[in-house]
Amino acid sequence: MKRVKWAVWGSCGIARRRTIPEGIKKASNARLKAIYDVADDANRALAAELKVRPAASAADLLGKDVQAVYIATPAYLHYEQVLTCIQAGKHVLCEKPLGMDNRQAEEMVAAARGKGVQLGCAFMMRFQSQHQAALQMIREGKLGKLTYARAQLSCWYPPMAGNWRQSLTQGGGGSLIDMGGHCIDLLEMLVGEIAKVSCFTTHAVHPYETEDSAVATLYFRNGAIGTVDTFFNIPDVASKNALELYGSGGSILATGTIGQGKVGKMTAFLSDPNAAYDAQQARSAAKGLVAIKPKPVNMYRAEIEAFSQTILDGRPGPLDAVIGLRSQKILSACYQSARSGQVVDVL
Repeated sequence: MKRVKWAVWGSCGIARRRTIPEGIKKASNARLKAIYDVADDANRALAAELKVRPAASAADLLGKDVQAVYIATPAYLHYEQVLTCIQAGKHVLCEKPLGMDNRQAEEMVAAARGKGVQLGCAFMMRFQSQHQAALQMIREGKLGKLTYARAQLSCWYPPMAGNWRQSLTQGGGGSLIDMGGHCIDLLEMLVGEIAKVSCFTTHAVHPYETEDSAVATLYFRNGAIGTVDTFFNIPDVASKNALELYGSGGSILATGTIGQGKVGKMTAFLSDPNAAYDAQQARSAAKGLVAIKPKPVNMYRAEIEAFSQTILDGRPGPLDAVIGLRSQKILSACYQSARSGQVVDVL
């Protein structure tokens, strides 16, 4: 099998914990060639461990032996780094968000198209096997007409000196842009395109610049309504990262599928399409219950294999930059709503 030659820009953080060991190193159609990070000692140590080339600079990273670059640096660096890689003729998979605002994301997308390279945004939760199973059930009409969806992702994230996610100029926002971006993208995949939003953000517990609390209400073009709730001030043990999907034919309820793990608990509750109106509104726990237990998939490996195949096939794939741009526009509308107190159309 052909393998895409990968480099990593920003080898610490999520790249070191997840994407390199579980994704690039395990992918059947990828090969890691080089890594680069401004933390030179840590980068060299990791390169030795992985037996790959430790790049001394960005220019060194983008050598002839590299076809694609995975960017896992803080959000405020994405714009310049993505454009640098594109100008060097490299395909790019960038962690979300693509940029700090709509203009930056639009310029990235235009640059990639102009150069004829693939640009993707790393929404790995799209590949979680239970999310894919839920999507298939929705497409098959098992839930009837979708009416409401909710996605939750929260954690305990205390103040840390110099942390970029707690700085407006470096992170662009807090819990909403960092974790809510995944939830919003997941609901767009499952439910459909979002037309307008309203949003509240607060500093309920932590004193840093970015919000530690956010709730967004979403109106989908198909008439469904949704909510995304995401917090940096709820203890990890207390938040179950819920996913709820409701329709005229039933529901799919899950906990623990949203996040970085392989598997959570997901159950479908489906109605009998021939059932008559029940004035008693009885709710049998076992009636129409279907446990959704597909074979678990490592999301990081699936993400890298999907983008690598996009490069090998020479055509857009499931992580096309369009979804990154959509995410940026929806998040921008949410923050605009939080500032103005108004419902905002997604442009």
